[in-house]
Amino acid sequence: MTKTSKRFALALALGGLVLLPACGETAENTGEAGVTHSNDNQTMAATLGGTADLSTMNEAFVSSDLMGVFDGVGSYTLLAPNDAAFEALGEAGAQLLTEDQRPLLVGVLRDHMLPGYLRPEDILAAIESQGGEVTVTTMGGSDVVFSSEGETVTVAREDGTSATFVGNAEAATNGVIIPIDTVLTPQ
Repeated sequence: MTKTSKRFALALALGGLVLLPACGETAENTGEAGVTHSNDNQTMAATLGGTADLSTMNEAFVSSDLMGVFDGVGSYTLLAPNDAAFEALGEAGAQLLTEDQRPLLVGVLRDHMLPGYLRPEDILAAIESQGGEVTVTTMGGSDVVFSSEGETVTVAREDGTSATFVGNAEAATNGVIIPIDTVLTPQ
């Protein structure tokens, strides 16, 4: 199956799942590991600011002036590297958050943003329905490929950089925040 038809198949597979939550409903708070928890009446900006272990990602969005996107009505999915992922970058991670690196930071952050309301369980269902990988284009214009092994979901850039979904995703009124264990930076 071609990359374009896989993208179309992802859209079809998630069509009903994406539209309903984006119109104001949120996912259930089931308490199971890896499933999406609901933050009723909170935007993605408020949810990101209050999510433990994502303080560096929150700081990155604030310093990049992109946080306003998550206060709007658009629906997004954020692949959010946890604090340990930024710490693993060492000095390069600290430099990325400086004012003079803002253009680079904006590019990196946009490559962690996906259009639409995609919960981890929706992505896993799309992978299973396709019998393998599913490609999605980020808000930065790069492609990321989702794959799974059992219940473990991995996202990879075309250059081979990859991350695994970790912890529980958080659903907000205008999107979903999915914690990942690596910053998806170009090699």
